[in-house]
Amino acid sequence: MRFTDPLVAGRLVRRYKRFLADVMLADGTETTAHCANPGAMLGLNEPGSRVFLSRASGPGRKLAYSWELVEADLPGGPQWVGINTMRPNALVAEAFREGRLPPLAGYTALKPEVRYGRASRVDFLATAEGLPPCHVEVKNCHLMRRPGLAEFPDCTAARSARHMQELAAVVAEGRRAMLVVVVQMRADAFDVARDIDPAFDRAFRAAREAGVDVHAYRCAVGPEGVAIAEAIPVLSPGRAG
Repeated sequence: MRFTDPLVAGRLVRRYKRFLADVMLADGTETTAHCANPGAMLGLNEPGSRVFLSRASGPGRKLAYSWELVEADLPGGPQWVGINTMRPNALVAEAFREGRLPPLAGYTALKPEVRYGRASRVDFLATAEGLPPCHVEVKNCHLMRRPGLAEFPDCTAARSARHMQELAAVVAEGRRAMLVVVVQMRADAFDVARDIDPAFDRAFRAAREAGVDVHAYRCAVGPEGVAIAEAIPVLSPGRAG
């Protein structure tokens, strides 16, 4: 996914109120950007960090920019990290269209936002003639506390735990369900941050044991764009995807 317009460079002043970030642009102008990320963003919101913003184009937007990337000093060295949690669904849809998601090989349609479970919407429903429908949930990941290891979540994630329970229920009903973890940075493996959210860890493990397929993909990230790259191992115990 290439950014349609060149991103705007700046330095992070502060991130606050979860969805706001003050950024000093290269020309010395300070602006407030939308931060589409409800998480803790551990290690990603240090003042002075280099950031890139996209220009807002949607109707009714009060802020002129959205925060897209940060150059974070992570274990293993600095790297660009995608922090916009609105991007992973689009990245999965793009990879599906281009045939770069082997776990969904053979499926011909990917319908977004389908109701299921207890008043939830699954991110995608994959369908094809002759194949069972597959409920696909997508999670964004950008936490790294050890070199090469991506982790989720970076804060308590009760809604995500409920999603895992509902995916397990889908499998119990004889259908197929899958979790795709989109790691918006370079990483060699994925694991659950069980010390941050033990409840999510329990729901994740139970879902894998129930037969929910779990796949993690690292992304190629830079000012030109973000794209799903290679699959990486999922280290968390449970049934393999």
